[in-house]
Amino acid sequence: MLLLDRDSGAVTDRAVRDLPELLAPGDLMVLNDTRVVAARLMGTKPSGGRVEIFLERPLEACEALAHLRASKPVREGLALSTAGGTIMVLGREEDLWRVRLPGPALDFFDRWGQVPLPPYIHRAADASDQQRYQSLFARERGAVAAPTASLHFDEPLLQRIRARGLESAFVTLHVGAGTFQPVRADDLDDHVMHAERVSVDAAACEAVLRAKAAGRRVVAVGTTVIRALESAALIAERAAAGGASEAPQIAPWSGDTRLFIRPGFRFRVVDALLTNFHLPESTLLMLVCAFAGQEPVLRAYRHAVAAGYRFFSYGDAMFLR
Repeated sequence: MLLLDRDSGAVTDRAVRDLPELLAPGDLMVLNDTRVVAARLMGTKPSGGRVEIFLERPLEACEALAHLRASKPVREGLALSTAGGTIMVLGREEDLWRVRLPGPALDFFDRWGQVPLPPYIHRAADASDQQRYQSLFARERGAVAAPTASLHFDEPLLQRIRARGLESAFVTLHVGAGTFQPVRADDLDDHVMHAERVSVDAAACEAVLRAKAAGRRVVAVGTTVIRALESAALIAERAAAGGASEAPQIAPWSGDTRLFIRPGFRFRVVDALLTNFHLPESTLLMLVCAFAGQEPVLRAYRHAVAAGYRFFSYGDAMFLR
């Protein structure tokens, strides 16, 4: 694990097992409790051509939004045969397709789909991935990718963190495939984030407000937690005052977020971040640069590359405090 001090810019090589000693008693650690759905399913066109059906988000009445990948264009009205029955292609919605399934989306994909392992893992998913690609605290179904910072935690580490006297809280952000898409627009104002479903409940808000009132840190485990907390805080701030406020504000909220955090963003809630290493031109790297400064982050990344740190979902961690 790489440690980056935001005040000094100092970079230190540490290990994830050192995390408890880098946290102070009373700090609030916020985690994402989303659970990955078996979101990948293969189907066949009437012509015999194969189509990959990748769930993006469930809708009502056995419908869903999905990515459809095939060697030839997919069209509205197409019937796709799958192991679980026929999937009807209803129409296009931006860069996704609305489809009708034989049953409720989450149940259907969990029964007939495969765990959507990252594309750089060149093997088919097997039964062990149902657990290995989930965090210890995954409980709310809906993500199509794991909140990867959470994968660093095992039960002994959690026990040591609890023994350190930390508080914990949970939010839910169902990770969508769009999270990992590179920014292709020349002007960042033209980049449109995919909508992702968020739920920040009253217990999480109360824990944040207690920590802030006591001068304790809010530690986000993963960029998804930052986006969930900062989205809820922005909405609460606008509802309360219609503008910026020095006092932290956050209230229970559920909905879709398209929050694009980039340099210049004012963080309202989060004081420290545990995250993995992200790819160039990604919104995730821009978020990290917004949090700790572009030059310190890029300098830390150069150190990580030289030191042989691993990138991607099963890679190493970075703690920014």
